[in-house]
Amino acid sequence: MNYNIDKNGFYGDFGGAFIPEMLHQNINELKKNYKKITSDKKFQSEFTKLLHDYVGRPTPLYFAERLSEKYKTKIYLKREDLCHTGAHKINNTIGQILLAKELGKTRIIAETGAGQHGVATATVCALMGLKCVIYMGEVDIVRQSPNVARMKMLGAEVKPAKSGSKTLKDATNEAIRDWINNPMDTHYIIGSVVGPHPYPDMVARFQSVISKEVKEQLFEFEKTKNPDYVIACVGGGSNAAGIYYEYLNNKKVKIIAVEAAGFGVNSGKSAATSQLGKEGIIHGSKTLLMQTNDGQITEPYSISAGLDYPGVGPMHAHLFKSERAEFISITDDEAMTAGLELSQLEGIIPAIETAHAFAIFEYKKFKPEEILVFNLSGRGDKDLDTFIKYFKL
Repeated sequence: MNYNIDKNGFYGDFGGAFIPEMLHQNINELKKNYKKITSDKKFQSEFTKLLHDYVGRPTPLYFAERLSEKYKTKIYLKREDLCHTGAHKINNTIGQILLAKELGKTRIIAETGAGQHGVATATVCALMGLKCVIYMGEVDIVRQSPNVARMKMLGAEVKPAKSGSKTLKDATNEAIRDWINNPMDTHYIIGSVVGPHPYPDMVARFQSVISKEVKEQLFEFEKTKNPDYVIACVGGGSNAAGIYYEYLNNKKVKIIAVEAAGFGVNSGKSAATSQLGKEGIIHGSKTLLMQTNDGQITEPYSISAGLDYPGVGPMHAHLFKSERAEFISITDDEAMTAGLELSQLEGIIPAIETAHAFAIFEYKKFKPEEILVFNLSGRGDKDLDTFIKYFKL
């Protein structure tokens, strides 16, 4: 079985472009041009140079000695938290801003949940001198206020989404409406491997730099390019797609995807799409989606603003359905405890999204000789208020 996208924009049963007629022009322009533009030598040279000089790549692969000692296995951390702006999101926004410029776009829009994608988009717009509008749920604006301030400092206009749960799903809805109304001059930088084709593939390709680096770096440490496991948190799933990408068709490397269970999978306040989702269409692609029996989207919940999305990207839906990836659901409490543990064992404060991945040791045991690579996808500066309230620090 092939785990990459097919020529029609599907991963197995999932993907495609289920879009209103008003968006066909925008999407067709991208489908027609994105591979040709991004594979061009000049584009690749500029992309690689910016990732190196501006973002700070390659990010280190770090052997977490104390964490490894505690859980009696070999644990490596891919340090995406050390990227400029504090998360993996910048890899994709650098790629998409170069693409947008090549297409002659002068205005950029984006959605954001945790705020990291918003910051990364505002950053590249400042770098390239393009107008920037970020849509963000009202709830997320409150709980991620440091990132809102950063976006504004970078010159972006932050527009609140006031409908529904006032979180990531609703911000995405608003961004799509904007794009429909401004098709000629505007490029929509989607922040995850979601949305209509070609976005899931395009974002995954830009993020694949993560697993490309892991292969080279791990060989230096372990004389193998293949870990036993690659592990990442999954909301929409761009950080996960990045670390899985080079290993998708290598069955020797097992894949673990970690979702947000909120108060518990069956609590009614969860974002565990693999457990609760059914096949459906959201934001232009067919995927696994939390919904009622009559097809209404169920409001997701997670303590982490970046994981409270009611679906997963179509790549991850395919990995789940085909059983290529093992999905584990982690509660708020488990994630917060794991985040504190990583902070105190390794001196690294992770984003709460990322912290979910480190809570899997309660559910899964590993052998001493096995090699685990975690995508440490973001740093916890943006979440300090939540950590402070939760632990009464």
